[in-house]
Amino acid sequence: MTLSYRQPGVVLTDRRFTVPLDHDHPGGETIELYAREVVASDKAHQDLPWLLYLQGGPGFGADRSVGRPGWLGRALKEYRVLLLDQRGTGHSTPANRQTLPLRGGPAAQADYLTHFRADSIVRDCEAIRAQVTGGAPWTVLGQSFGGFCLTTYLSLSPEGLATAVITGGLPSLDAHADDVYRAAFPRIERKVTAHYARYPLDAERARRIADHLLTHDVVLPNGYRLTVEAFQSLGIVLGTGDGTHRLHYLLENAFVRTPEGFTLSDAFQEQAQGMLSYARHPLYALIHESIYGQDARPTAWSAERVRAEFPQFDAAKALAGDEPLLFTGESIHPWMFDCDPALRPLRETADLLAARTDWTPLYDPARLAANDVPVVAAVYHDDMYVDTAHSLRTARTIRGLRTWVTDEFEHDGVRTGGQRVLDRLLALVRNEA
Repeated sequence: MTLSYRQPGVVLTDRRFTVPLDHDHPGGETIELYAREVVASDKAHQDLPWLLYLQGGPGFGADRSVGRPGWLGRALKEYRVLLLDQRGTGHSTPANRQTLPLRGGPAAQADYLTHFRADSIVRDCEAIRAQVTGGAPWTVLGQSFGGFCLTTYLSLSPEGLATAVITGGLPSLDAHADDVYRAAFPRIERKVTAHYARYPLDAERARRIADHLLTHDVVLPNGYRLTVEAFQSLGIVLGTGDGTHRLHYLLENAFVRTPEGFTLSDAFQEQAQGMLSYARHPLYALIHESIYGQDARPTAWSAERVRAEFPQFDAAKALAGDEPLLFTGESIHPWMFDCDPALRPLRETADLLAARTDWTPLYDPARLAANDVPVVAAVYHDDMYVDTAHSLRTARTIRGLRTWVTDEFEHDGVRTGGQRVLDRLLALVRNEA
């Protein structure tokens, strides 16, 4: 049964689909996918082409927007849009600390989660496309990890695509996770340096907070253990359009005076736990490094190992001297599964995924070199989350791909730039720009 309802300027329809857990065994176990169909109110009865939106992540459900903001408003001028909760996210048979024990122990959970990478997501899309479009190919917009999925789509099932639009999500086709993080930490350092240049007082504020955490055991109201490494990980916001400002507002009033002396304020702790907790998107932590697994090499907690190659990120060493405390960025570490109550029961499952040696390739360079799908990609200059050099190398591999390289936006340009970004990309892919 489908249910439709209205918001300002749009008609929304809930769509549910049943797909195999393992597409190589279509007669086996199934899972449910959820997607929200969105159409402009004045076009609700028109026969429109479809645009499928693949959210960034991994592990995030599709946007829950109201009305027709940003890029969605632009898309609705000519498309009927499908916002897909990728498997394991949102309403699509969610995978988290509460549901995964239904699979059994950690080994069974890890085996289950191997089916939640880009290749399975693409095969989900192809499984539901006939039901949605009647078999016609659709335009797909992939943001960040959604762009990784779209690159896999171009490799596995290009016949399903009318047009491919990638924003901040052109992956390296062959980089191991170690290569990804060796490229990432210098970018993160540049973002932190730029933040302190904008907000000079934040350098001393960050050092003071870090020093407090090195000498105090701080547990946030939700049970999250706030270590200095966890505090540093708040730098993940520095890759977004407003992230530097959000971090500044967090830091500027971190301490409050009490009868026992200065301590971290309730307001700081409440805001920090909301930024740190993976309760809403645990799959991000569980399978993040596996999106780079494509051969027999384990990811083996890559970010944690590679971070050790960059001693300037060591908080204790920075505080022992006069160096600025460096925040970190988009990386997952084993200690997160000790600090975060939403992840704690899944630590052994995460260890087993990190040790796996049976990852299969996600991209087909030969097929990409012969691509005939119209495809365009926004590549953000010095993107903190996706290496620009890696993206441009991949762009040269995909036949016919046109790039728009810009420093006007950060990684979330499709959100902050909205209509302008999608306008530019659609014009570019249609040779109108």
